[in-house]
Amino acid sequence: MGEIKIPELAESITEGTVAQWLKKTGEYVEKGDYIVELETDKVNVEIISEESGILQELKANEGDTVQVGEIIAIVSEGSANTKAAEEPPKAAVPEAPVVNEAPPVKEEPSPLKPEAKGYPIASPSARKLAREKGIDLSQVLSNDPLGRLRAHDVIEHDRRKEQPAPPAPKEKETKQPKAEANPGKPTERVRMTRRRQTIASRLVEVQQNTAMLTTFNEVDMSNIMNLRNKRKDQFHKENDVKLGFMSFFTKAVVACLKKAPLLNAEIQGDEIVLKKFYDIGIAVSTDDGLVVPVLRDADRKNFAEIESDIMTFADKARNNKLSLADLQGGTFTITNGGVFGSLLSTPILNGPQVGILGMHKIQMRPVAIDKERMENRPMMYLALSYDHRIIDGKEAVTFLARVKALLEDPESLLFEA
Repeated sequence: MGEIKIPELAESITEGTVAQWLKKTGEYVEKGDYIVELETDKVNVEIISEESGILQELKANEGDTVQVGEIIAIVSEGSANTKAAEEPPKAAVPEAPVVNEAPPVKEEPSPLKPEAKGYPIASPSARKLAREKGIDLSQVLSNDPLGRLRAHDVIEHDRRKEQPAPPAPKEKETKQPKAEANPGKPTERVRMTRRRQTIASRLVEVQQNTAMLTTFNEVDMSNIMNLRNKRKDQFHKENDVKLGFMSFFTKAVVACLKKAPLLNAEIQGDEIVLKKFYDIGIAVSTDDGLVVPVLRDADRKNFAEIESDIMTFADKARNNKLSLADLQGGTFTITNGGVFGSLLSTPILNGPQVGILGMHKIQMRPVAIDKERMENRPMMYLALSYDHRIIDGKEAVTFLARVKALLEDPESLLFEA
């Protein structure tokens, strides 16, 4: 008899939600088989069985919240052959002819191939997407040589469907309690995902527990855009990665953090922890909300390494492949609302960090060159939110002005240590 427990996931993660059981009671599982998908605050993880045997009991249902160390299933001793051998006598008790049906039991697929029993091998993102769209994964075709289903397979299957999705959601909709303020009006109640609940909780916590202020500036992107247009082909040829804007901003931020160390710190009790390393969080939007993978040792990376890491993060985020290690830590965050068209916003701190830089949409605006001339320039508003408990306004404004100066003279970034 063996117990399946929720393992230690990460220092900051103490619980999760059972998203989907990958095995059913009565099935044989091998040690190392994935048996359940767990949705945590940051990523979805698949929990493996530490025992081989028959899955005797599930102690948590899909949607239940479970704690680290909690027992979620019981595995009894036995093997695939043991289960097969036990089944014929049950059928043989009523009448002898049933005994002849025992041979088909031997034709069961190997327990090492869960897809043969009607449980396709699929990534967490594929299963999540299928659940949201009401798609049976056994009907989805895989483009993977090993038969593993991924999110893009589910998307492609959904596009090929000639008829709309089953009306099940509409039936649920009619059963949901109607809003009291608008009786008779159609409504729909959707349970927040664990990740969305965590995002909501942390944002409220930051607002309540910090003295957050935001200062603004604007940067003329002309020189960066000219330099990028001039060097992008050669850069791509030599490094096999595109030259974007984020590497310029990351370099500028790191250079300025070295001169304003309090923005690279955090508060612990009555102490200020000054961090002598520069792990920059890069905010990435996903269907489940914002995630912030961390660019480690950004001060030691060149432009190509920064762009390559950011591209990897974006690809992982799209395919729900970010690991807990990718998301942990971080000393300062950069977020870019401009990719969605935001002209100006107030970014909220990513606690326990005390600073976050918001980038915005590049827009042509008339700019006074001198007393006599005006020109249309590609301008971007910058927003720096900071914790006023340890950062004074002067330091925050000076930091943002330095960032602006470096970005408007991008070649100067080459001389920053």
